[in-house]
Amino acid sequence: MDSKESGCYDSAMNTKRRYLAVPFGDPAGIGPEIVLKAIKHFNLPKSIGLLVVGDATLFQKVASDLNLSEGFDSVVVDEPSLEQSINKGFSCILYSQSVLDMDTFEYGKVQAMCGKAAYDAVEKAASLVQAGFAQALVTPPLHKEALKAAGIEHIGYTEILSSLTNTKGAVTMFDTLGLKIFFHSRHLSLRQACDAVTKASLLKTIETCDAITKNNPTAFDCSLSLAVAGLNPHCGEHGLFGNEEGIAIDPAIEEARAKGIDVVGPIGADSVFYQTRMGKYRAVISLYHDQGHIAAKTYDFNQTISITWNLPFLRTSVDHGTAFDIAGKNLADDQGMVRALEVASEYITAKGASV
Repeated sequence: MDSKESGCYDSAMNTKRRYLAVPFGDPAGIGPEIVLKAIKHFNLPKSIGLLVVGDATLFQKVASDLNLSEGFDSVVVDEPSLEQSINKGFSCILYSQSVLDMDTFEYGKVQAMCGKAAYDAVEKAASLVQAGFAQALVTPPLHKEALKAAGIEHIGYTEILSSLTNTKGAVTMFDTLGLKIFFHSRHLSLRQACDAVTKASLLKTIETCDAITKNNPTAFDCSLSLAVAGLNPHCGEHGLFGNEEGIAIDPAIEEARAKGIDVVGPIGADSVFYQTRMGKYRAVISLYHDQGHIAAKTYDFNQTISITWNLPFLRTSVDHGTAFDIAGKNLADDQGMVRALEVASEYITAKGASV
């Protein structure tokens, strides 16, 4: 591709494109498949390029087995050659690693080498973003058991990226076709999640989410209130069905409002997500993992994506698993991957966007 065909210069790297770094996820799952499909289906703006990280031999196998195009116009193995490809304006670059033994590789199976390959890919992708080769990170799914088999102590991307960047307080948000959901807690048992709803912790979550929304006016309508979901049925009915609202949630909201934060609630979880989807609130704070996940994925499973705020860079992600049961069968839907790429592209090119 002639570099003259592309968009605006990035003075830091002297290139006409801004790149999205895309690690390939767990190679035994559908990650590589949806990456290849998304390369074909993503309407790539001229100012945006893709920088995919993963083993070239794995992509070759997936493309051959599933009759897919690889779609890469440059394959590199080190940063000097990567910089050359970027300066030439290539739209889709593969940064190839050599972690997998293809003689023992199997689709749909927990394998330590796949956990290591997935970790190495996201580690490299994050380092490339921090070095200025790319401006955001877009991730397909990992497999927690494969990470554990590889001796990786972290259970997911948020934990991995927080560790790699020395970040405290990374915040997960779902975006389902404009319905924006923050999470007070994530990977806890239901009992632990209920215990995690305290006045102090919820006040901190409200303050953090309010700051994120105000710092990103292109992504949120800050003329609208921030909403907090209730924990108990009917928000506890004044203690009839639980007292968490009275003890923790109401006081946290009241203190936040006293500090000038436009926040309302608690609002019953059976209505607040619908109300937010209809444009009544700028975003809703879900008090535990499944409360928000069920709402988002029922609305549109395939187009629910995750955005991680408060990292040194923007990270968007699909919000589905590795789907080992259909890996290697050409059945994976890439809508979530395409949308994660679209949102990252929109955010990094929007005037005034901040991560």
